[in-house]
Amino acid sequence: TLRKPISQSSMADWASKNLNMHTQGIFRRRISISNMLSWNGGSIKKPMLITSNRTIKKEACEMFKLVQSYMGDRQTRMDRNHVALVTVTKCWSMQGLRDELYIQLIRQTTDNTCYQSLAWGWELMAISLAFFSPSPKFQSYLEGYIYRHLNSDEKIAQHMKDLKNKKITKSRKKRKQNTEDEGLPISTYAKYCYRKLQKVAITGGKKGLRKPTVEEITHARNAILTPSLFGSSLEEIMLRQQDMYPGNKLPWVQTQLSQQILALGGEQTEGIFRIPGDIDEVNALKLQVDQWKIPNSLSDPNIPASLLKLWYRELEEPVIPQQFYEECISNYENPDAAVAVVQLLPELNRLVLCYLIHFLQIFAQPSNVGRTKMDVNNLAMVMAPNCLRCQSDDPRIIFENTRKEMSFLRMLIVHLDTSFIKGLV
Repeated sequence: TLRKPISQSSMADWASKNLNMHTQGIFRRRISISNMLSWNGGSIKKPMLITSNRTIKKEACEMFKLVQSYMGDRQTRMDRNHVALVTVTKCWSMQGLRDELYIQLIRQTTDNTCYQSLAWGWELMAISLAFFSPSPKFQSYLEGYIYRHLNSDEKIAQHMKDLKNKKITKSRKKRKQNTEDEGLPISTYAKYCYRKLQKVAITGGKKGLRKPTVEEITHARNAILTPSLFGSSLEEIMLRQQDMYPGNKLPWVQTQLSQQILALGGEQTEGIFRIPGDIDEVNALKLQVDQWKIPNSLSDPNIPASLLKLWYRELEEPVIPQQFYEECISNYENPDAAVAVVQLLPELNRLVLCYLIHFLQIFAQPSNVGRTKMDVNNLAMVMAPNCLRCQSDDPRIIFENTRKEMSFLRMLIVHLDTSFIKGLV
């Protein structure tokens, strides 16, 4: 979990220690921190952050031009999707550029007098957070910046008005002056980025060997307004599917991926749920599923199995909500008490959990265990972390509770009557 956002003074202190102070004019006067962190219409000759890496030094200046191009502050022949793809791919491939991109975006979205440019800067930040997190060193600074913009729309409008009334530089005079509210309020981007930062700080962003694609860029942009089926709450997911599947009692993504695993012979596949599917294939399937599609080309049941585990694991609140956690680990050896906890869950959580347990009971049948080598203990071991989340930071408590979580889930697989779930979608 992230710390409470750092204060404005702490952010200023961080900037004074980490910014690579730029100079200007023939006397090479140092630019102030506030100017270093204000919108700039020109180019930069060195990175914003201190670095000794020569490649980063060169790439950082090129990346600033890309940021300006995406925000509409620099002319380019590339379309904005391609600009975003080049920018994100550079940072995804080169870890040292990630903080540099985020500080450049902070600069270009500060004291920016063009609303469209400002919105596109925030949009690029939101897209970037879908692929990689800032370093732990920079994380609290970025979080503090985003946090200050969660309810900032009136302030931004007034600030823009004030900046317009001041004497503006020639570079800004040349720029198309436009303060009309075009597109989303900045607070919408900020709220999305704040939530996304908290998730990506834990999950670590896009994994695998395949570079980002235009489809993933488009998907990341769309997710600002259309929440993903991954990482949302169960209630949000059900709300999203209301138009397409109004009669469904269960999340479409849960039932579809479960059925795919069985359709591909998952219950007869050795190491199912233990052996991960190819990460790039899993990413590709995730993109499809988020568009309500299940491709016909799947052949390896480990791919939908890995994605199903990811879906459970990334739920905003686990299937078994946090307030029932202590009760679960207290009753890890008592079958009746374990089953009784399930009946206390909110209706949606109860149905989703019962569907999962019913699904795992198929794999726990002796005829299938002989082929999968995944008995009830193994199934409980791989699935428990996706259903229960220990909130402690103490390694001893985490270790002890892991055993209890597994035992609790094992009790449900063996003793919970899930016959009512058959045929439910």
